[in-house]
Amino acid sequence: MKIVEASVLGARDTNEDRLGHWRTPQATLMAVADGLGGHVHGEVAAQIALDVMSASFGAEARDALPDPASFLERACLAGHAAILRETRKQRFLESPRTVLAACVVQDGEVFWTYVGDCRFYHVRGGRVLARSRDHTVVQRLVDEGRLREEAVPTHPYRNRLLNCLGGYQTPRIERVVNARLAHGDIVLLCSDGLWGPLSQDELVEGLVSRPLEQAIPALVAAAEGSAGDDCDNISVVAMAWE
Repeated sequence: MKIVEASVLGARDTNEDRLGHWRTPQATLMAVADGLGGHVHGEVAAQIALDVMSASFGAEARDALPDPASFLERACLAGHAAILRETRKQRFLESPRTVLAACVVQDGEVFWTYVGDCRFYHVRGGRVLARSRDHTVVQRLVDEGRLREEAVPTHPYRNRLLNCLGGYQTPRIERVVNARLAHGDIVLLCSDGLWGPLSQDELVEGLVSRPLEQAIPALVAAAEGSAGDDCDNISVVAMAWE
């Protein structure tokens, strides 16, 4: 497999995104976290979530994970708990918060889950086989047939989240989904700084039109250009299954 990462500041003062991938002989973990800018210390929450996930992966995946789905669910909840502990330790006036998408690739399959509006895409032959459904007000409107998908990036409620790590309520971890991978499949995890300014067609076309190590920088640049002065942090980790 080939893995490519990118994270850029955009037009923001600080980068509150965090990303990474970790590997053992038989398993790979990939994750992207986007700290919430509307709350203090979003970057702290994002970093804690990924630190907990990577430490858990290192402890459990000697070669492979016994149960990738259970691992992802437990690691997300452990990240939430760790953020709350850090809030009490540092005496923050408000708990830092983050959204996250994560997947495990093992035994020729991908297992994935998410909290919030970081996205997961599974692409094959120019088609999106699977995509996470954002935990947001606008996604609910789309699912109810009250809003077109194309209107999501510009809707005034596009940033209103219904689920995150570090909030007052225990997050709802989406049920882990798994799928068999085929040669040439692309798995992509990203913050809304990438998927927001680009249509799904633009995203998929950019992924399949050139090698992954060229496609990811080009997509990041396209998102920056499209967002302009309102460009958010952009973070992406992608894998081509070979």
